[in-house]
Amino acid sequence: MGPGQTVAVFGAYGHTGRFVVAELRERGFLPVLVGRDAGKLKELAYRTGLEGRPASADDPAALDRALAGAAAVINCAGPFAATAAPVIEAALRAGIPYLDVAAEIEANVDTFTHFADRAREAGAVVVPAMAFFGGLGDLLATAAMGDRTAADEAHVAYALSSWHPTAGTRVSGAVSRERRDGRRVRRSGGRLEYRHDAPPTLTWSFPDPVGPRPVIGEFTMADVVTLPSHLSIPDVCTYMTVEAARDVVAPDAPAPAAVDERGRSAQTFLVDVVVRSGDTERRAVARGRDIYAVTAPLVVEAVDRVLTGRTRAVGVVSAGEVFDAPDFLRALSPHVTVELPADVL
Repeated sequence: MGPGQTVAVFGAYGHTGRFVVAELRERGFLPVLVGRDAGKLKELAYRTGLEGRPASADDPAALDRALAGAAAVINCAGPFAATAAPVIEAALRAGIPYLDVAAEIEANVDTFTHFADRAREAGAVVVPAMAFFGGLGDLLATAAMGDRTAADEAHVAYALSSWHPTAGTRVSGAVSRERRDGRRVRRSGGRLEYRHDAPPTLTWSFPDPVGPRPVIGEFTMADVVTLPSHLSIPDVCTYMTVEAARDVVAPDAPAPAAVDERGRSAQTFLVDVVVRSGDTERRAVARGRDIYAVTAPLVVEAVDRVLTGRTRAVGVVSAGEVFDAPDFLRALSPHVTVELPADVL
């Protein structure tokens, strides 16, 4: 089983959803378009020749109809604080795997907290944050660890050439800020801490060609949820280049602009992951283009592996726990260039 199967995409007409639909078709799956806006759904169905099934997160019966006959569902519709739980519930009723591309920290925590037992008991696979933020960093850290399962700390540093946010990124960010009551969050000592002080600014020495760059420290992303969900790492810190951090919150920042036939933007990224145990440091690096577009091969590769039984666990699981991380990263080679420690290549 795998290619040729039907995969429902909730939020199919969104910026990331369109990339996911295109990637599914390229990999031989049959996407079913699902979304809240019947007009946008009809337009996309007309242009692609695919079936559209209107459904909103607050309508369980409509969600059940939308997932009927699907082998899996990918949730691309934020804010995930509102959509993740209802779509997971629908996936559990349908008896199919659920994957999402949520970067919202609190939404991912909710998924692990509220569905871990039920998904495990049902033998279901639920994979949150199977995206650039959360999924890629987790795969890199897991691969860097090799056969180790514990480290003192993990650092995930993002060098983005720019970060022009989508409408969905803006809405999800607003929801997260509201849920945090304006506070920022970091992971330290094995738990999430919510703080009112400003995050530090420091310099991170990225591999070539980026080199040393000023970054916002404790610019916390979904990696602080995914990594420690299966790795014993008490301190997980993520960093963002200063320019990209300013971009994403600027009120006049433009949306991503397509510059090629695949609809990708010109944005480039480098993700530098370092895990430390005592004086030992292990590193994994990924380079690529367009953080939104690259989410599509990440989540579609994950769907393929789930549907073909290439998984290591059931329940609510992160990418690094449920998949063979080095093998998964190698499969991304058409889209991402990866450097791993020599003993895991």
